[in-house]
Amino acid sequence: MSEDKDNGMVLRCASCGIAEVDSIKLKNCDACDLVRYCSNECQRHHWSKHKRDCKKRVAELRDELLFRQPESTHLGDCPICMIPLSLDRSKSTIMSCCSKVICIGCTYANHKREVEMRLERVCPFCREPTPETLEQSDKLRMKRVEANDPFATSQEGEIQYKKGDYKKSFEYWTKAAELGDAEAHLGLAFLNFRRGIEKKERGKPVKAMCHMEEAAIGGFPEARHQLGYIEWEYGNTERAVKHWLIAAAQGHNNSTTSLREGFVKGAVEKDTFAAALRAHQVTVNATKSSQREIAEEECHRQRANKSYSGGIVWPQFFSQTNQYQNVGKKG
Repeated sequence: MSEDKDNGMVLRCASCGIAEVDSIKLKNCDACDLVRYCSNECQRHHWSKHKRDCKKRVAELRDELLFRQPESTHLGDCPICMIPLSLDRSKSTIMSCCSKVICIGCTYANHKREVEMRLERVCPFCREPTPETLEQSDKLRMKRVEANDPFATSQEGEIQYKKGDYKKSFEYWTKAAELGDAEAHLGLAFLNFRRGIEKKERGKPVKAMCHMEEAAIGGFPEARHQLGYIEWEYGNTERAVKHWLIAAAQGHNNSTTSLREGFVKGAVEKDTFAAALRAHQVTVNATKSSQREIAEEECHRQRANKSYSGGIVWPQFFSQTNQYQNVGKKG
């Protein structure tokens, strides 16, 4: 508005044409920011004329936000080593005490240090004692839910969903989504399909896609991949490819597969596909470290020996020492 004044333009109400002066302040259209009004009455009166342009501009602004490459995935970095977390959930551990996602390398190094120095088992981030039973873990997670932790709340929604309690899962996921959790939005999208309450517009699942878009904007590549699949199914090839290109650059494997299929069908150019593969590899490489590689090798070795405990990595010698009473227990 100030820029318009500097250019010598007189600002006027789009409905009645009255000019903005010291005693009359105009307000922008809340949705598109294209026109200004002197009152709510003028805005209502002008809506029939402005509606088409307004909706078009809102859609353009939404696409600008939706197709912007996120700086990172929704998982972000490991809070200890500050290296980006892998999308492969088997390479990280969720701590029920603080709801932090710790990479496999830092988890391994922490437990190794505890055994070697005969220390009590604690969370590598908040240093709270780690739970030894599922009941203790559930209690800690619910404390985080009560504290409005978005990650813990989203976790509880997923747990309730798996139990078949869709009402509770909807409540938890709705709350988590309001708190900014990207995965909760995707959970709500799937829940809409499951409950059969999805409203469709021109064949598209509008409500589910809205949640998927919020998850994609929040950096969740799986949600973006699903969006690409829906757009592809409805013939919106260009939008589908855009989604997969962004997700591939976030390190999402299935999106590179979709791009490969699009390349075979002629929907993706060779140079575009090659650039997507390079971007994908750069992101994947950024999640690697020597400490994580050591931890992963130990996991593979224990899986082969059928001694892997699942999420938390235990060095092999843990089960061969009696120096500490709790060594080798599953958290």
